[in-house]
Amino acid sequence: MNKDSILIAVVALIVGLLGGYLVFSISTSGKAQQSNVAIQTGAGSPADYTQRIVQAEKIVAQDPKNLNAWISLGNDYFDTAQSQKAINAYGKALEIGPDNPNVLTDQGIMFRAVGWYDKALANFERANKIDPNHLQSLYNAGLVYAVDLKQPEKATPYWNRYLKLDSSSPTAIQIKGMMEQPGRSMSPAMK
Repeated sequence: MNKDSILIAVVALIVGLLGGYLVFSISTSGKAQQSNVAIQTGAGSPADYTQRIVQAEKIVAQDPKNLNAWISLGNDYFDTAQSQKAINAYGKALEIGPDNPNVLTDQGIMFRAVGWYDKALANFERANKIDPNHLQSLYNAGLVYAVDLKQPEKATPYWNRYLKLDSSSPTAIQIKGMMEQPGRSMSPAMK
C-alpha cells in the first residue's frame, strides 16, 4: 500500500467514525431509554470507555432485549477498536431492531476493519435500502470498492449518489478528490 492509500484510509476511517457517531447521536436524540439506568455516550478517556462498557454489559446481562444498551456497547467497542466485540453487540441490536441503517453501517465498518468486505458491503446495501439517503452507507460502500477491493469503477455509482445528496461537505470534497486520483476513470457525472 502506498502512502496516499494509507492516508486516505486513515482519514476515511476517522471521518466514518465521527460521521457514524454524529448520525447515530442525532437519530437517537429524543427517544426514551429502554433502561432506567442511563448509559453515558461519547468520547472520553480509556477509563470512561471501560466504565461504560462494564455498565452496558451488566445491563444487557440483566435485560438482553435492551436495544439502546446493545447499541451503546457496540459503539464503545467500535470506538475502542474492539472490532469483533462491536460486530457481536451490533448483531444483538439488529436482532432486536433490524432496520436501523446507522447500526447496520457501524457493523459494516467493523466488518471492513476485520477484512470481511462482502459482509460490509451487504450491510451498507441493506442500510441504503432502508434509507436511500443514508450518506454514511453510500460513502462506506464506495470506500470498500475503491480502497479495499481496488475496484474504483464500482465505487463510482455509490459516490455519485452521495454527491447528488451532498456536494459540499468535507466528506463530499474527500470523495471528489478520490474520484479524481490519477489512473481512476471519472464518471460522466463528475466531469
